[in-house]
This record gives sequence, C-alpha cells and structure tokens, in this order.
Amino acid sequence: MRLCDLPDPSMTLPPPLVETMACGTAGSRLESVPEEVPVALSYNGISHAVMLASPADLEDFALGFSLSEGILADVSELYELELEIGAQGVVVQMRIAQARFAELKNRQRAMAGRTGCGLCGVESLDQVARVLTPLPAGPVIAAASLHRALDQLQPRQPLHIRTGGVHAAAWADPSGNVLLVREDVGRHNALDKLIGALIKASFDPAAGFALVTSRASFEMVQKAAAVGIPLLAAVSAPTGYAIRLAQEVGLTLAGFVRRGRYTVYSTPERIETE
Repeated sequence: MRLCDLPDPSMTLPPPLVETMACGTAGSRLESVPEEVPVALSYNGISHAVMLASPADLEDFALGFSLSEGILADVSELYELELEIGAQGVVVQMRIAQARFAELKNRQRAMAGRTGCGLCGVESLDQVARVLTPLPAGPVIAAASLHRALDQLQPRQPLHIRTGGVHAAAWADPSGNVLLVREDVGRHNALDKLIGALIKASFDPAAGFALVTSRASFEMVQKAAAVGIPLLAAVSAPTGYAIRLAQEVGLTLAGFVRRGRYTVYSTPERIETE
C-alpha cells in the first residue's frame, strides 16, 4: 500500500451528528475531529508495540520511536521501513541490525499502547528509567527565542486548526525559528514524529530546542535526552518526575511557555534572560 492510502488525519461530521450549544442557543454545523488508527511497530517480523496515532507522518513516528526508546542507537541501524495498511490499522515493518534486534528480544518488552500512553506495557519498575548519557553544554538560547518559536508554531498546526484536538511538537534553531513541526493526537507520538523528522532531515539535535504544546512528562524528557536534545520547552506544566530526570541528565526544562512568561525547572544556564 502507498502512504496516500492512509485515511485523512481528520474527518468531517455533518449535521445533525454534531450539535453545539453556545450562549443557550442550540444548533448544528459541520465539525472536523481528529482521526486515530492502531499502528503496530514490527521489527524483523516481530511485533513490538501497538499505539494509537494520527495517520500522518508514520515513517517519522516509527523512526523517532525507535531512537527515543533506545531500540536503535543510530539511523544507520535501520535498513528498511515499509507501511502495510489494512482494514484494522497500519503495520510498520522495519528491518534493523541483528545486534539491535537481539537486544530488543532480550528486553522482553511487549507494549499495548493507548493514545498518549507514556509507559504502556512496561513489565517492571526496572524498565521505567533508562541509563542516559549526560548532555553536553549545548547552545545558549535567548528567552525571546522561546516566545518567537511559540508565535511561529501556532499558525503551523493545520490539524489542530481544523480539529482543535491534537498536540504538536516543533524544532527550532537557537534564534527561535521553527524548522519542523509534527502533530498527533498523542503528545508522546508528536514528539516521536518530530524526532524522526529531525534525524531524517540531518539536523543536529544538540543545535536547537524542542517546543511541545502539552505538559512535559517524565517520558518526554527521557525521549528528548535520549537523542541529544538539550532543551525541552512546554506550554504547560512539567511533572516532578520529569524535573528530577532533567536535572539528572542536564537537560534544560522550561514550562508554562506563554507570551511574556516562562518557568525554568532545570539547567537554567542555557537560557539567557533579558
């Protein structure tokens, strides 16, 4: 099957299926809602994870997930990637280096994911936190760059504009110029799609920062640190677990990034205040 055979990432519901209530007045109108499909990630013929995701940029999603979850250490270890689209969902068939596949089998991690699931299918507490290499110093980013990226991101979310129901993850250079954006119903999926797109485009993960339109969870910090992103900015709050991991690996974590404000929770020296 071809990528164009995937369903549109949003669907339009005609009246009278959608009824609205505003200021005490009821009515019906056309409404666009986000789509989600089951996506199975298969390595060397063995299914590893089933996630629900928006049916767009699934090649980016599969690559980003593989790198951020430590299944692959480098894109060169992915030999082939093919989408198989069926009535029940999408299977992403990947052929990876044999050494990586052997490590994957030894982990014995079977995941059955739901939308936005963070630690779906982890079999023991020992599997939650992976050993991560501390991040190097990285670039110093002006506080104004965070707000510039936020301003540029908002009009570059076509699926969110149509549906109002998806998250976005953006990649910006140190000046705050947004270079890549990916959207998904799941915030973790959006970040994985961004990571995959980042690596495919040969951008250096250490040369900019990521901005997400959601809260910053432990796993999102873990994913960013795993691929070398030095700064993760979120429009909402971080969790305490995310802050502790960010402090441990030297990742700069900023939350509540809104017009005119932000809060830094770890490694503040990467942000230059005005």
